[in-house]
Amino acid sequence: MRADQLAYQYVVLRVVPRVDREEFINVGVVLYCQAADFLAAATEVAPERAAALAPGLDLVTVRDHLAAIEAVCRGEESAGQAATRPLGTRFGFLSAPRSTVVQPGPIHGGVSTDPEQQLEHLMDQLVRSPR
Repeated sequence: MRADQLAYQYVVLRVVPRVDREEFINVGVVLYCQAADFLAAATEVAPERAAALAPGLDLVTVRDHLAAIEAVCRGEESAGQAATRPLGTRFGFLSAPRSTVVQPGPIHGGVSTDPEQQLEHLMDQLVRSPR
């Protein structure tokens, strides 16, 4: 690893309308880089992809869940007690499996010189539809 490279961890956020079918679409990424004191989430829901997977899916609720995740990353008071914790603890909270419609995937890692730019790169590669 080069001296200017920073290690990071990330999870892909998924919408899983029916856990029993194990089908999902990627709707965001949460990236944590301890060395840069960086924790952020980027999210994007493609309505046409969500409708193809689950025609009756409540996208307002999905977007509300994603907004709450972003608020925890930013440390907003509205996000409750989880948002007051250190960044690493917040990432641990956000990356823990739960049985809701919005779920984190497994934790992955990498290195980058710019965590914010890396977050956008991961969104392009893992979430956004090919253009």
